[in-house]
Amino acid sequence: MALKKILYVILDGLGDDPLDALGGKTPLEAAKTPHLDSLAARGKNGYVVTVGEGIAPESDIAVFSVLGYDPREHHSGRGPIEAVGAGIEVNDGDLAYRVNFATVEKDGDGWIILDRRVGRSLSSQEAHDLAEEVQKRVSIGKGSFEFKATVGHRGVLVLRSEEGPLSAEVENSDPAYGREGSLGVAKETFDDHVVRVAPVSGHEDDESAQRASELTNDWLRKAFEVLDASELNKTRAAKDQMMGNFILTRDGGDHVPKLESFKSKFGPEMGCFVEMPVELGIARLMGMGVVEAPTGIPAEQQYEEWAALTLEAINDYDGLYVHIKGPDVPAHDGDHQGKIKSIEDIDRIYFGGVLSQMDLSGVVIAVTADHSTSCARKAHTDGPVPLLIAGGNITPDGVDAYGESASRHGALGYLKGTEIMPHLVTAAKA
Repeated sequence: MALKKILYVILDGLGDDPLDALGGKTPLEAAKTPHLDSLAARGKNGYVVTVGEGIAPESDIAVFSVLGYDPREHHSGRGPIEAVGAGIEVNDGDLAYRVNFATVEKDGDGWIILDRRVGRSLSSQEAHDLAEEVQKRVSIGKGSFEFKATVGHRGVLVLRSEEGPLSAEVENSDPAYGREGSLGVAKETFDDHVVRVAPVSGHEDDESAQRASELTNDWLRKAFEVLDASELNKTRAAKDQMMGNFILTRDGGDHVPKLESFKSKFGPEMGCFVEMPVELGIARLMGMGVVEAPTGIPAEQQYEEWAALTLEAINDYDGLYVHIKGPDVPAHDGDHQGKIKSIEDIDRIYFGGVLSQMDLSGVVIAVTADHSTSCARKAHTDGPVPLLIAGGNITPDGVDAYGESASRHGALGYLKGTEIMPHLVTAAKA
């Protein structure tokens, strides 16, 4: 029997908490999603803790998990993965960080954070211009660096030392994220001051961690001096816009993980199209085919073009991994109506476009999320996310809606993130 195609769609930050403003429903449950509901009714449903109980995961470790790779075994920090996605080389002993442009003001010898993301108002072009200014004007003693802006307020920093290897066993300067080994974990509450980077507990006497801390702090201070004096930022301030005058570092890694290819591990040859560098880096490290997909365009146009691209590209692979950022952004801003609109747009335009022309008898389609992002808490949480698997020879389990509460009644029951992919491959073979 021929292997059925797999279409695996991740809706970033889809899960959420029930909200009083929505009558006790989550944004997903309040949204009008006829296409997702129809898939739930045609398939089997369950709920997923993507990384682990009590862990509010960042997207990188969550994506590792829902693609079938245990991040505790395979992950080396988000920084190197972002660097791979951004096209920056990371050698063993380099230190790569995921970074945010932020808005700060001086507070004695440190800085108080006014906004961790420059109010989401920094354009990608402005970020690229600021990054180029830092790259040209900052120098660090006995070391070098590559600093690259990626999308919006996001970027990648790779530090290198002439005095020896750098260790990733150092604190984040971004107070909103903690560490559990190499895993980055979002905090619900945190102090609003930049953290002075130091070796993590147990590595205080490690010379490579001391070297990494000193180099990072030196770079952060010098980058601030350049950014705070930048004409671009002065122009923004004159327009009452936040200045992108600081770089917050987090999730450092000192080597690129070496992963077994997805095809070798699971069998199917997968293609992908994604929006963010971290997802692109993960796909490349797993040996997936990267489909060139439009990004940085209005959401409705993007979903329409991605639907057409899905129907076209799935013919070239055994399956596709599609990662849509939409719901996560308004949730971080506490905008539940914006999250509802994003979900409805994805359902109407993307899933409507795909399902109107796809014969599901030859395709197994799965929809889930990498993590929950709470509108009430404006942060990632450890809340379970719904999963549906439909198409092929899958028989319905009686659930008639796609949502957090409905998923608890599905035949798939409770799953870990790493258990999803084996289910999909088994279903594709049936």
